Amino acid sequence: MKRQVAVLLGFIISFIIIDQLIKFGIKTNFVEGQSQPLIGNWFVLNYIENPGMAFGTTFGSSIWAKLSLSIFRIIAITGIGIYLWRECKKGAKMEYLIAVSLIFIGALGNLMDSMFYDFIFSFDPCNYYNYMEGTGNFETCVQQIHGQEFSRSVEVRHHGFLLGNVVDMFQFNVRWPDAVPYLGGKQVFPAIWNFADACITTGVGLILTRNRSYFSKGSITQKS
Repeated sequence: MKRQVAVLLGFIISFIIIDQLIKFGIKTNFVEGQSQPLIGNWFVLNYIENPGMAFGTTFGSSIWAKLSLSIFRIIAITGIGIYLWRECKKGAKMEYLIAVSLIFIGALGNLMDSMFYDFIFSFDPCNYYNYMEGTGNFETCVQQIHGQEFSRSVEVRHHGFLLGNVVDMFQFNVRWPDAVPYLGGKQVFPAIWNFADACITTGVGLILTRNRSYFSKGSITQKS
């Protein structure tokens, strides 16, 4: 069991580091809305930030909406962590533990953005990712335009601990053929996502597609 725990911890820590390194790289080297081809023109880096859930899903402008989302993530991560530990003690198959770990990694990776990024990176009220109507939170945006300084009051999102945006950057730039009814010319998968989202999707996908292997009688634990 000790070896299994060590392997899982190494896997989780490594993937969390990868997620955060990608996000730090985007935050420090890209400007808002910047795009760059990654693999041809069909897979691109497209830097955005969102205040909500995976794949850019928003959750309202209220401070309580964002806090509720972050608290839900904390509860879910805690529950997944406890479940993962118990399954590890039972001697569950490593493949199943990896699948659950991927969901844990994804949830924790996005939570870390919300927890710490407003402290690590300075909050810019001029950045349109921080604009949010309905918050009642107004700040002054000061910009230099053609050598002249202009200031204006803008309504921005609430910011601080558990209130930060999630950084997204990957996008499939693939469109349906024009001949396809209703979908012709539209993007096949328009969402912009990050490494953490990919971990969650992969983990859930493994559990759904491999559930017979995982959950059939006696198969979830390794044979001695």
